[in-house]
Amino acid sequence: MFSRFVLPTVILLAVLGIWEAAVYFWGIRHFILPPPSKIVVTLFVEREQLLQHSLVTLQEMLFAFVLAVSIGIPLAVLMFEFPVLEKAFYPYVIGSQTVPVIAIAPLLVIWFGFGIASKVIMAAIIVFFAIVLNTLDGLRATDPDTVNLFRILRASRWQILWKVRMPSALPFIFSGAKIGISISTIGAVIGEWMGADAGLGYLMLYANGLAQTSLVFAAIFCLTFLGLSLFTLMALLERYAMPWRRHQKNISDVR
Repeated sequence: MFSRFVLPTVILLAVLGIWEAAVYFWGIRHFILPPPSKIVVTLFVEREQLLQHSLVTLQEMLFAFVLAVSIGIPLAVLMFEFPVLEKAFYPYVIGSQTVPVIAIAPLLVIWFGFGIASKVIMAAIIVFFAIVLNTLDGLRATDPDTVNLFRILRASRWQILWKVRMPSALPFIFSGAKIGISISTIGAVIGEWMGADAGLGYLMLYANGLAQTSLVFAAIFCLTFLGLSLFTLMALLERYAMPWRRHQKNISDVR
């Protein structure tokens, strides 16, 4: 418990204290690097504006995640069940990550406009990779002895998939989901940088243009908070979606 919660908190407070002292000791101008105390004040003073823009970015992240999952998991299952599809689509799945999203962002804005659609697609591209690869790895990691037992019992191919392979792949799927939903902020913010009138990415550009560096840091804090909150939510969902893992952990703790 100490190493998991208290120690990170102590380290964070130490870093913030050093940061605060360094700004005042070296006389760094606040528009270059504001002290943490000023950022906290900005978070309070601009709380309504930050909340409004945070909700926009959160909406984009959630839509992107749902889109990536609804396409990524079925595609991974089809690629596993039909090797010809894996040979056909796997290079494109890998290729989707070799080109930086920021490089294709202008094209997505041209094709889908300055609305929410272009931001959702940018974020979904980032999440999609983690979902597909982790689902594929999970399906491949199924215990072959369990699969053979179901075959002996004359289970159909789809029965083996849904009763054996998918439950076995759930830890991998949730691992990809936790990674994907955390980094979906990247696509959403890049999309807002390309063109938007709301969202934390837009707010960062607006504040930067006015040299309100503390507001930029406040927006970054909100982005971090959104990512960590969604990661925690996904971890809780993972915990309750796989009760057998909690049981195994309790047994190991007793031992």
